[in-house]
Amino acid sequence: METLAHLFDSNKAWAGRILQQDPEFFLKLSKQQSPHYLWIGCSDSRVPANEIVGLLPGELFVHRNVANLVVHTDLNCLSVLQFAVDILKVRHIIVCGHYGCSGVNAAYRCTRLGLSDNWLRHVQDVQQKHEKCLSCAGDEASDRLCELNVIEQVANVCQTSIARDAWEHGQELTVHGWVYGLKDGLLRDLNITVDNFQEAVPVYQAAIAALSR
Repeated sequence: METLAHLFDSNKAWAGRILQQDPEFFLKLSKQQSPHYLWIGCSDSRVPANEIVGLLPGELFVHRNVANLVVHTDLNCLSVLQFAVDILKVRHIIVCGHYGCSGVNAAYRCTRLGLSDNWLRHVQDVQQKHEKCLSCAGDEASDRLCELNVIEQVANVCQTSIARDAWEHGQELTVHGWVYGLKDGLLRDLNITVDNFQEAVPVYQAAIAALSR
């Protein structure tokens, strides 16, 4: 039976490096969790949330799923969102997709994966909604769908009762839409940043229009 001992060895080496930098790091970390950010990203192993933005453990609250979707019936995602906003009082929610997303590509090409097909139906809904924009994208259509998917998920976050209640109560909360490049390691702002419910629709429309040019 394989015990994955090499992962335990890597863990010890990592913890040792952290303690060399700050001997009290884990003690302090164990006593509190006060991140300012919630990251909603893809489960893809090539997209490590903390490392991408250079944040340490304790600084980023994370929810990940295939194709970084925010579905209004997904109690897992909604529970993370509610905990982050109501309990941790995060100030920023970052929805981050990435180019070359296997889930988005499978949805775009109608590739059958199995049970995941039901989940990725949500991406196909985005594809059908923006069929005209994608038809003009040529060879970049798959990347464009990754971008459109992020924009739609930002809109979904803004429509949740969690975000709407926070804004109604005067809580400081901003929702952002980004995309990550696997080939260069860089983040790109998709220009959909919302900090109140009244702005949600016009900011969404402007972001979609910018991609449709």
